[in-house]
Amino acid sequence: MSPFLRIGFSNFEIDPGLAYHEEVLNPYCAVYMKEPIDTEKGQVYKQKKPTMYPPWSTTFDAHVHRGRIMHVMVKDRTAELKSEATVALDLLATRCKKENGKLEIWLELKPQGRLLMEARYYLEKSDTAGQTEGDPESEREREGLFALHQRRGAIKQAKVHVVKCHEFSATFFPQPTFCSVCKEFVWGLNKQGYQCRQCNAAIHKKCIDKVIAKCTGSAINSKETMIHKERFKIDMPHRFKVHNYKSPTFCQHCGTLLWGLAKQGLKCEECSMNVHHKCQNKVANLCGINQKLMAEALAIIESKQQVRKTNLCSFRSDIIGREGPVGIGQPGTLPCSFCNTMCLFADLPLPTELQGVSWEGPADVNTEPLTKEEPLYAVPKKDHQPKFNIDDFTLHKMLGKGSFGKVFLAELKKSGKFFAVKALKKDVVLMDDDVECTMVERRVLSLAWENPFLTQLYCTFQTKENLFFVMEYLNGGDLMFHIQSCHKFDLHRATFYAAEIICGLQFLHSKGIIYRDLKLDNVLLDSEGHIKIADFGMCKENMQEDSRTSTFCGTPDYIAPEILLGQKYSSSVDWWSFGVLLYEMLIGQSPFHGRDEEELFQSIRTDTPLYPRWLPKDSRDILIKLFVREPEERLGVKGNIRKHNFFHSTDWNALEKRQVEPPFRPTLTSPSDCSNFDKEFINEKPRLSCADRTLINSVDQTMFRNFSFVNPGMNRIAGP
Repeated sequence: MSPFLRIGFSNFEIDPGLAYHEEVLNPYCAVYMKEPIDTEKGQVYKQKKPTMYPPWSTTFDAHVHRGRIMHVMVKDRTAELKSEATVALDLLATRCKKENGKLEIWLELKPQGRLLMEARYYLEKSDTAGQTEGDPESEREREGLFALHQRRGAIKQAKVHVVKCHEFSATFFPQPTFCSVCKEFVWGLNKQGYQCRQCNAAIHKKCIDKVIAKCTGSAINSKETMIHKERFKIDMPHRFKVHNYKSPTFCQHCGTLLWGLAKQGLKCEECSMNVHHKCQNKVANLCGINQKLMAEALAIIESKQQVRKTNLCSFRSDIIGREGPVGIGQPGTLPCSFCNTMCLFADLPLPTELQGVSWEGPADVNTEPLTKEEPLYAVPKKDHQPKFNIDDFTLHKMLGKGSFGKVFLAELKKSGKFFAVKALKKDVVLMDDDVECTMVERRVLSLAWENPFLTQLYCTFQTKENLFFVMEYLNGGDLMFHIQSCHKFDLHRATFYAAEIICGLQFLHSKGIIYRDLKLDNVLLDSEGHIKIADFGMCKENMQEDSRTSTFCGTPDYIAPEILLGQKYSSSVDWWSFGVLLYEMLIGQSPFHGRDEEELFQSIRTDTPLYPRWLPKDSRDILIKLFVREPEERLGVKGNIRKHNFFHSTDWNALEKRQVEPPFRPTLTSPSDCSNFDKEFINEKPRLSCADRTLINSVDQTMFRNFSFVNPGMNRIAGP
């Protein structure tokens, strides 16, 4: 008979009588179960079970093994508190038996505080002993701590814009800040502008193409820098002197206020530039140079040169047309320094009207760039297709909401068909620097017409304030909604969903796309019970077999260890996320745990997931192979996942044609049924968020010029 203890913590105090965790610091407990291991250097303790974070006044079970210890640590959210104690479980069990099986004591912590602990002693074969580690009842209790009871948002590393060796990323400025290029105030909400991660230069987003100074934080003496100096002769050091400012003054490099009562900063004796002491070594040698005017002048030169190239090559083509063609390699052909091709008479003098560069302004030639419609995967361009706008739809219910915008149940007025309309706020997209992610999502959504397990996109359109995706309405809800009601899926249902997800995932990989945000929330059910993968905002395109990327992104619980380690990765990260999702479907909880992201990421990097005894052998084996931390050895990357014994009863040919009967069919009363969505959203009034007018008027609308399109399938569904 194996004994175990049922342990709970109900109070933490610094001074007797003070409910410290509620009134002052709101601390929490972390429990580490450690086993003794004999080594050459003696006995050491190693943690084999995942770290537990039991809420106050709840219990957890721990088997009593010889030498096993419980390390308890109390922390708080400010990271200022860290008190701990170690308890030997066999000694605690002995004290419980002396107290008739129940013990309540204050556990003294170091360096400060004490913890009120309750412990009960049980034997495994007693009535309540069924609730032990690895058994179904114990799993039910553990699920109270780690159950899938809430949705988890995705995170993504800030996009970096490399300009003249600067590494600019969208930044929130907590105090008034001025642009180091145009010297004007950087205004707005959220992430108002860009700041270099190396030299701290602050600029407007609109001024990024006007930066001509090399970043002083890198490549100062590179070949490119020397050529830059030689060509434009820009090497004018400032002459900074300590200065006393009598009125509020802002640093003209990082844009923030010079603080202090005296000698707050430095002023250049020549150009009067003001900077912090800390910014002196980060300022480029541009004394007396106006970057904005210089950039505009260089743009004029580039524009004029482009005109010269066009006119000169046309001039030579005219000569070739009159004199006849001359083959490449024949006398008289030289590389053209303008069009970079083998041109006839490349050594001819320029026509008089084309020689030299004027500074009066651009030539009287239309140099507007021709904007071509961005190609879509598998979507032929048809100019006669009708266009749609938000007035064509009636918004009935709100299906979901996030920082990006909202998802609505919408009815197309002229046909009565229902769609899911996703509305993104342009100001948020721009401020979070997610324009490219939005365009990627639109392109990947257009692929859905080639695969039945991806959410289909019918059309996109925009207003001055919002971007709209019109997608098929999947009224079966998502897997997170359904797993919350039944706690976990039975083996047959989990296998079916896993197999259909594999079909959709492998299709994306075959197109060179890494999904990067696979989770229960992003797998939807249609009215028949088949799955559809949704939300492609995290996708990475053009990822062939040998391609690698390094962006830190994903939903924390599902992020692969190679991403956390900062390694370059491929589609292997999707198979790790698939393993987490499969574990959650089969067991009803996450495989890795942490009170905060730091603890969670440490668990992902080092912990081995707990596999209950009741889990079938094939289920355990596929999970172990998906949780291999070496990406190239992970199932899905190495080996054929479809041939794993977990899928021995799956008919893949029938499954890909959606001919396999789903094990669960959502209960629906009508095409517009919303019963499978969270009530907190459904009960809200379906209306678009209001944007800041001043902010919207400053939005660069050209960023979204290729967003709108209509899929040919929309005409068939929309009706006449």
